[in-house]
Amino acid sequence: MKKLISIIALAGFLLAIFPFAAMAGAQEVVSLGADLTSAQKQEILNYFGVDENDVEIIKVTNQEMRQYLSGLVPEKQLGTTAYSSAHITLMPKGTGLSVKTNNVAWVTKEMYANVMVTAGIEDADVVVTAPFQVSGASALTGITKAFEKASGKKLDEDAKKTANEELVVTKELGEKIGQEKAAELMREVKEEVVKEKLKDENDIIEAIKRIAAEHGIELTEAQIQQIKDLMKKISRLDLNLNKISKQLENINKSVDDIKKAVEENQGILKKIADSLSGFFNWVKEKIAEIAG
Repeated sequence: MKKLISIIALAGFLLAIFPFAAMAGAQEVVSLGADLTSAQKQEILNYFGVDENDVEIIKVTNQEMRQYLSGLVPEKQLGTTAYSSAHITLMPKGTGLSVKTNNVAWVTKEMYANVMVTAGIEDADVVVTAPFQVSGASALTGITKAFEKASGKKLDEDAKKTANEELVVTKELGEKIGQEKAAELMREVKEEVVKEKLKDENDIIEAIKRIAAEHGIELTEAQIQQIKDLMKKISRLDLNLNKISKQLENINKSVDDIKKAVEENQGILKKIADSLSGFFNWVKEKIAEIAG
């Protein structure tokens, strides 16, 4: 009986250390603009490298995009149709975010990654495209919707709205000072606000001006006020500086490098799973012997 108890205790201990949930495979979801033609839809699926029978597909409408972008971008830019599409693949915990864009004019992968962290998206490989050149501001709706479907996790509505506003503000700033500078400025200001828990308007403005000066960026008073208003909303979200840094640390690595690291990780997990499987078979045999 003592042997039986020891074996069961050891099995339980190993299960606690190596939860099988961590070994689950990645999940994929594709969000397609609701107004794509059949030919455009197939073109996008081909670009993503997926078959519609092998991946879950959801649609994003113009009305859904308007829910987050109305009042942030001109009415003519909102239009009445939805074409931007995204492919989300969940990655192992701690992998961070990787982003690739195609036919997106004004939103860079860094901009998308920055705002995805604000929305609560993490550990995902994201590809954004459209059948023709688009600004890219509306694609975040599809990204968040696909992530929620893939992960089964409902993202905070305030976080999603704030992330959309952050994307628009960064995009507009990028048109004036350059995309890379805008993405870097917004990321560093956000990190400062989160790290120092800045709530006071004057403290936030001081941080914006100091970080802009460090990068040799001249901002107008209107731009400073726009960034300040956004950062006040960000300050009310439950963001963690370490999580922001972790999610963004691989953004400039190639997708192939990240996938290679993930495959190596999964190889290690498979070896652990095989070893555990062998161990539990041995446990079953021992229990049967003792019981017999």
